[in-house]
Amino acid sequence: MSIVLKTENVGKIFYDPTEFQVLKNISFEVQKGEFLSMIGKSGSGKSTLLYILSTMDTNYSGELWIDQQKMTGMSIDALAEIRNEKIGFVFQFHYLLNEFSCLKNVMIPALKLNKLNEKEIEERAYQKLKILGLEDQALKPANKLSGGQQQRVAIARALINEPLIIMGDEPTGNLDSKNTNLVFDILQDLTRSYGQTIIAVTHDNDFARKSDRIIEMMDGEIIS
Repeated sequence: MSIVLKTENVGKIFYDPTEFQVLKNISFEVQKGEFLSMIGKSGSGKSTLLYILSTMDTNYSGELWIDQQKMTGMSIDALAEIRNEKIGFVFQFHYLLNEFSCLKNVMIPALKLNKLNEKEIEERAYQKLKILGLEDQALKPANKLSGGQQQRVAIARALINEPLIIMGDEPTGNLDSKNTNLVFDILQDLTRSYGQTIIAVTHDNDFARKSDRIIEMMDGEIIS
């Protein structure tokens, strides 16, 4: 198995209002096709860590590697490009543009990446919606869908650029138990059938238990 993400002694200090070490010596590796859940109480540092892993926070000590490439010290522009190409995001809130169709919402990151023409992007967007059982909803405005369907559109959008890693920040935090299970099954199927790597921060212990591996955090450290 190949390693798609690696951290070495990652640390993070907040200086405001007082100096506080939020992450201490975080070192771990993530394999391709692995479904990893990060858990821990509020304030344990898991969301801060996800923000660093996603390359959005560059102000930390230690090193981050993605796809055998060192991210630490790269320019903001270079990181933005890597993010667009290699990382798909699924948040607690779907952040879809209500006035756009589901199809258009899914296409946005690929239009931004600008590597395929519009026709190819549209075809790929349909294909992602199909994987998520939503191709029949493609032309509906996003706000006409149920919460569970909207989150599935958000997952399709995260997949559009065929990212190396999908990062989820409470991806089921806003859903009822039925939709939580549905979204979990979809994410699990992406790892099993498509070799997708997923790193998700979650408060949901059932969700975490069903994933391949759990990293539990407490007071800025990995405890298990």
